[in-house]
Amino acid sequence: MKEPGQEGPRASAWPRRLKQGPARIIAPEELESWVVFEDDRVVVVNKPGDVVCHPSKHGPWSSLVGAARTRSGLETIHLVFRLDRETSGVVVLAKDPRMASRLQKAMQDRRVGKTYAAILTGTLGGETVVDQPLGDDTASPVFMKSAVVPEGQPSVTRFDPVSVAGGFTLVRVTTETGRKHQIRAHAQWLGHPIVGDKIYGPDARLYLDFIDKGWGPDLERVLLLPRQALHCLAIDLREAGLPLVFRAPLPADMASFCAAKGLEAAGLSPG
Repeated sequence: MKEPGQEGPRASAWPRRLKQGPARIIAPEELESWVVFEDDRVVVVNKPGDVVCHPSKHGPWSSLVGAARTRSGLETIHLVFRLDRETSGVVVLAKDPRMASRLQKAMQDRRVGKTYAAILTGTLGGETVVDQPLGDDTASPVFMKSAVVPEGQPSVTRFDPVSVAGGFTLVRVTTETGRKHQIRAHAQWLGHPIVGDKIYGPDARLYLDFIDKGWGPDLERVLLLPRQALHCLAIDLREAGLPLVFRAPLPADMASFCAAKGLEAAGLSPG
């Protein structure tokens, strides 16, 4: 008998994930160390690359939203700007519906500036703007994968090389739209997938192998890093009417990779 989510040629990884073992549980002192800014309207954290944003079945401390809500004592906390599980960096949560609505409207109107850092495979010779529509990748074995498709939603990503060395490129990335997995899908379309990306790297089936067996030497040889080398450096809310810019420096794993490959991260301004 097939498990739910495993019917047909495109398999969801969710049933596999249920078998993977204990969830990542956030310790209260960890969460405190991640807080970048807090007032009576918002709390901003520098999320590590192994923490899921949305609530999960494993309790409040298994997700950023659940942990932040428990810490605050609020009945509800609103995730305004989310990141994928394996993407690190700035995450903004609003403490009340009015602020959440204000920030979400600003994001829809493109009045929020977001700056990322990524390490790409290969050499990207100069500033590159990818203006390609994104939609579901119906040919992928991973159900949630996006791809450039003619009928997709308009999507624009700018890649600005900061340093090139050792067959890799450190880039500053900005987005004009906010589609699912946009940066990762556009990087793959360019032919320069993000280092460590299990879905948008050499073969999406690597993600299913990871869900089944966990991280190991075989995956490390291919992917080089245990998570995608993508980090949200800054979120700028000044055009949204708030005099606030939140920043998070390049995390240790990406900084170490850059140092090992000779990539110069010093010029990577968070914006």
